[in-house]
Amino acid sequence: MSLQTLDTGLFKLDGGAMFGVVPKPLWQRLNPADEQNRCTWAMRCLLYEQGDRLLLVDTGIGNKQDAKFFGHYDLHGDASLLDSIHKAGYSEADITDVLLTHLHFDHVGGAVRRDGEQLTPVFQNAVYWTHPAHWKWATNPNPREKASFLRENIMPLQESGQLTFLEENPFPFTDVDLHYVDGHTEKMALPLFRINGRTVAYMADLIPSSAHIPLPYVMSYDVRPLLTMDEKTQLLQQAAQENWILVFEHDPTIEAATVELTERGARIKESGKLKELL
Repeated sequence: MSLQTLDTGLFKLDGGAMFGVVPKPLWQRLNPADEQNRCTWAMRCLLYEQGDRLLLVDTGIGNKQDAKFFGHYDLHGDASLLDSIHKAGYSEADITDVLLTHLHFDHVGGAVRRDGEQLTPVFQNAVYWTHPAHWKWATNPNPREKASFLRENIMPLQESGQLTFLEENPFPFTDVDLHYVDGHTEKMALPLFRINGRTVAYMADLIPSSAHIPLPYVMSYDVRPLLTMDEKTQLLQQAAQENWILVFEHDPTIEAATVELTERGARIKESGKLKELL
């Protein structure tokens, strides 16, 4: 049994969108913006091995979109999903399962590749897991999220026959629980790993970075921001009480952290690399 993070590169998103109602003078100290008001964010995935199965959690943004699309997000950094998998000692063929926390383009884009005119799943031997209610939400998108759900990232998974729905089928990892939240988008799945006597929780976009731990720091992308605040409160209380390790998908510098409850709410207790905290 092993659990490790995978770097898939960096990209930029508008700081105001990422921090919602929090004023720029406050969030600017946490993640400085460039001249276009964009902050740098990671796309950090997880790789989990249990027995003869190898689970990849999220896939980053991929590389199949055109230059105009990527120009909005200024992809940079040397890391990529496949390079990181190879550096970890595995190949694409070794991946047996891909858990997609949700189907926004920066989480699912790397699941599908373009080969000429064809779009095919990158991991040919893998089962791709998503929640059925989220699939329905993503394939019939509301106007607010429509630009985040790209059909070329989603439909090839179903057309290949590799898509499988959580809840309707048993998830084949006995030491992984799935926690569903609905504030960011419908039925986002957060995996909780029980390893070395600890719980490691992958935060996806509920708490995308360590800067989003304080309660008011909620992204403008969230469809139900008040619900996000409730979901954060409950999760952070449990994380503090049980000394969970939180892994941040988008934090450009802090990979993982534990939290404690203070008079000001939940705050970081200890931070570092996941392997250092485990």
